[in-house]
Amino acid sequence: MLQTKRVSGLLVLGAVLAAPLSSQTLDPPAPPDLGRFFPSDGSPEDGQRTLGAFPRNLGRGLVGVFSKDSLAPLLIGAAVSGGSSFLDTRTRSAVSSPASIFGNAGDTGGSFPVMAPIALGLFASGRLVGDGRFRAASYDITEALILSEVYTEVMKRAVHRTRPDGSDNYSFPSGHTSAAFAWATVANAHYGPKVGIPSYLVASAIGASRLVKDKHYLSDVLAGATLGYIVGRTVVRENGEPLARRTRVSLVPTSDAKGTGAGVGLSVEW
Repeated sequence: MLQTKRVSGLLVLGAVLAAPLSSQTLDPPAPPDLGRFFPSDGSPEDGQRTLGAFPRNLGRGLVGVFSKDSLAPLLIGAAVSGGSSFLDTRTRSAVSSPASIFGNAGDTGGSFPVMAPIALGLFASGRLVGDGRFRAASYDITEALILSEVYTEVMKRAVHRTRPDGSDNYSFPSGHTSAAFAWATVANAHYGPKVGIPSYLVASAIGASRLVKDKHYLSDVLAGATLGYIVGRTVVRENGEPLARRTRVSLVPTSDAKGTGAGVGLSVEW
C-alpha cells in the first residue's frame, strides 16, 4: 500500500510540474514562428547563432534573464515554490526512498556531467548539418544548459540550504531540474508540443526523482523548474532577435574621476 501511494504521488507531482510550465510556451498554443530567423537555404541568419558569436550570446543570455519578459513566470514560480515550502516535510516523508531505481536513474541521467556531453554532441552535429531548425535548437540547448548551471550555482551558494539527507548545503534550487527544464523549454520553443510535452514530462520525472533520492525538497524542485524555464525562454528569445535589436554586452575601458586610474567595465546596451 505504501509503495502504491508513493507511485501515485510521483505521477501527481509530474503532472503538477509539467502542466503549468508547458502551457507557457513562447507563443501558445501553436509553436512560435521561428521561420523569420532562418533564410530560405535553411541555415541560421548570418551573425546570430554562430560559433564565433557564442561567448557574446552567453553574455546576452546572462543579462537577458532580467528582462520584463521573465517577470510573469518569475512571480508565478516564486509563488508556487514559496507556497510549496509548507509541504516540504510532508512530501519528503511520502516519497523519499534513496535506494530506489527511479531516484538513482534521475540522479545520474539528469546530472550536468551527463547532460553536458549530450548537449555538446548535439551542438557539434548542428554545426555540420543543413537543417536550420536543428542547428538553432542544438545551439540554444547548449547555451541554456550552461546558463542554467551558472545561475543554479550562484543561487545555491547564496541560499546555502541544507539538503534533506544532510549531505551538503546546496539544496536550493535543484540543478538537475533547472537543467532539464531549460532543455525542455528550448525544445518546446523550436519544435512545439510534439517534442515539448514529452520533454517537459522527462524534466518533471527528473525533478520527481530528486525528491525520491532525498536530495531536494519540493520547493527546491519547483524553484529549479522555474529557473530552467526562464533561462530556456530567455535564450530562445535573445538568440532569435534581429541583430539590430539585440542587447549588446561588451567590455569597455574605464578610469576614475581624475583620469589617473584605468580599468575595465561591463557595458550593456538595450
